[in-house]
Amino acid sequence: MSIKVENITKFYGEQKALDNVSFSIDTGQIVGFIGPNGAGKTTMMRIITGFLRPSSGRVLVNDVDSANSLEVRRMIGYLPENNPLYYDMYVREFLSFVAGLYKIKDRKKQVDRVIEMTGLGPEQHKKIGQLSKGYKQRVGLAQAIIHDPQVLILDEPTSGLDPNQIIQIRDLISDLGKEKTVMLSTHIMQEVEAICHRIIIINRGRIVADDTPQTIHERVKEKTMTFVVEFDAQVDEAQLVAIDGVDSVRSIGQNRWLITSQEDIRRKIFDFAVVNNIAVLSMDMKKKSLEEVFHELTQGEKK
Repeated sequence: MSIKVENITKFYGEQKALDNVSFSIDTGQIVGFIGPNGAGKTTMMRIITGFLRPSSGRVLVNDVDSANSLEVRRMIGYLPENNPLYYDMYVREFLSFVAGLYKIKDRKKQVDRVIEMTGLGPEQHKKIGQLSKGYKQRVGLAQAIIHDPQVLILDEPTSGLDPNQIIQIRDLISDLGKEKTVMLSTHIMQEVEAICHRIIIINRGRIVADDTPQTIHERVKEKTMTFVVEFDAQVDEAQLVAIDGVDSVRSIGQNRWLITSQEDIRRKIFDFAVVNNIAVLSMDMKKKSLEEVFHELTQGEKK
């Protein structure tokens, strides 16, 4: 067991930021930790890394209590949300400095390795303050992995990256997740679906969902099914409305229709096409996006 969170509660004064939160993450898992702003994500990550103490409960990282923060920090690579860096230091100089803090023997070899892994090669001889936001983010990720940690805690790891850079960093995180425990927070739902084996959704300091992306989708049942259908010939709206089970019909292009129903009517649409001697060129049943599922799971209760 890499991370075990047991009944964590955290107060800031009288405000409860985390409310009896428990979960565990195994080695080789990439877990997306998502929630609205102010839900408690960053507080939870800071407690896991030992930068904050909980009001009650405990966190174990490889069976070591996070209260023993120095030992835990040796096992964790942490990329915080604000990514604090020394802007007056050169990239290589900074990474060598961080390697020294971890007492890495062959600093140059390790610095070379993380520069290659994070794509910092073209910018390695620049001062950090001269870098774009995307490259600064890469430096933050490089310092998080320079000591080859067993656990990675990444808060918005692709913030500020362009689309090509995002793909590269996603691939890197996926590779790291094969042997390490990775917990990442992000507001980019496509990122969660692309690389995470599991999603934990937190809202108002409580876990509201913890499962695979597919299972979380299934938890939020579709009240109305939507079908996008394309025929090879012209069809009258009245004909489609007459199909048993159809609630509404809307044209969205030449011979293309948006059809809604409270049930799965795909077979009825095919039967309609056969009876009218036309072909169905394509038919897709639209499902809720992860953004919609996330919204539905977190928009509820008021305090």
